[in-house]
Amino acid sequence: MALNFAQKEAIVAEVAEVAKSAYSAIGAEYRGLTVEQITKLRVEARKSGVYVRVVKNTLARRALEDTDFACMRDGLTGPMILAFSQEDPGAAARVVEAFAKEHDKFQVRLIALGGKLLDPSDIGALAKMPTYDQAVSMLMSVMKAPVQKLAATINEVPGKLVRTIAAVRDAKEAA
Repeated sequence: MALNFAQKEAIVAEVAEVAKSAYSAIGAEYRGLTVEQITKLRVEARKSGVYVRVVKNTLARRALEDTDFACMRDGLTGPMILAFSQEDPGAAARVVEAFAKEHDKFQVRLIALGGKLLDPSDIGALAKMPTYDQAVSMLMSVMKAPVQKLAATINEVPGKLVRTIAAVRDAKEAA
């Protein structure tokens, strides 16, 4: 079904709006997958806060023009599905990596993060990036460790004194 000019403008505006607020983007070739498989990917993506869209490459190029993902422009060839992380940088990578493990025909071609094009083999590293909550908890544990060790060290002095006095008492009672 051919799109008229107004529909094309709407698609470009929608993808451009999503791309401006996204943290990372992934382009993958979906040739050979069924509609049910793509629907499954979309459901998983929606649960993870990832925007997934199949867009004609010419429209995708126009939509990504004034965004951090303009670096993906040259790689948009063939049937591509675009996934944008809306909540954290690794969300799209986690969804796409899990889907690619189950489906051999689904191949990641482009990864963009912070205006830089990454190698498709870096999807594992991007997928392992912590979420916001995980990063905050890691930071808090790092900040808490020195204080906790200081408190334990300070508490050790009276503890050692008590153990020494108890040992002296036991020695006197035994004598």
